[in-house]
Amino acid sequence: MALTGLPPDTDADVARVTEALAMITPRWNVRILLALKQPLRYKELAAKVPWLRDGQLAPKLKQLCDTGLVERTEHNPRHVTYGATDRATALLPVLPLIVTWAEQCLEKPEQPLSAIEQVEDSLTLLTRRHAAAILWVLKIRGEVSGPALAQEVIPGSYWTNVYPPLRQLVDDGLVVTDGNGQPYRLSPTGEGLAPVLGALSAWSAGQPLTQAGQHPVWGSTQAAPEQRMRLSSQPRRQAPTTTPAPARTGQTPVWQRTALFSHATPSRPSAALPTGGLRR
Repeated sequence: MALTGLPPDTDADVARVTEALAMITPRWNVRILLALKQPLRYKELAAKVPWLRDGQLAPKLKQLCDTGLVERTEHNPRHVTYGATDRATALLPVLPLIVTWAEQCLEKPEQPLSAIEQVEDSLTLLTRRHAAAILWVLKIRGEVSGPALAQEVIPGSYWTNVYPPLRQLVDDGLVVTDGNGQPYRLSPTGEGLAPVLGALSAWSAGQPLTQAGQHPVWGSTQAAPEQRMRLSSQPRRQAPTTTPAPARTGQTPVWQRTALFSHATPSRPSAALPTGGLRR
């Protein structure tokens, strides 16, 4: 059954990307995948993610096994290992694309963030309710009124239900409007998501990431972001006078697992954040 009012192929694409984001966004999932650069016993893995208590790591591993990102191998009753699957390994080159976008578009914090924290912040924004469908519609249609957007994003639902997620995306800086009653459109920051969303789409469809540049919706955008992300809880900051060049679509970046831990923040988080919280 269709989830949106978009054409079937596009609707399926939005659904796949939404599902992919739901797999990796839950707190600590990406960190666990990065720790599994080789199969590890439970205690070995726990030592690599010491901020997770025993009662927290076990359900996380079960969840990742259920989604097909982690494989549990029972060599014998006393020897069980966990390892990242080929599916998870294929996802990892998407992470540098997310870091690049975050460094260009998210507000700069007072203290430097590690690349993994940049990824986690960005994923929080992208998993807002109906976010993927709204971004797809605005990219395809250009400027769209609220009622027309509701017809495509949440068909069959009361049209005003589109406004809470839409306002959140405006507050996050991914969507802009000229005022009440005016149409909505992607901001330059939202347009800058093209390499990320194209890559996530390719991965979720089982295609190589080199296909991201040929995505029918996101593959043709090369525009660099021109503004910093504005968060709903903080005032907007002045955009930089120069903008770094965006990552090129259609190219798989050279990636190393340790690169995501290369910034100046400690590898162990000082405290767990509330679900959906932002570090900006």
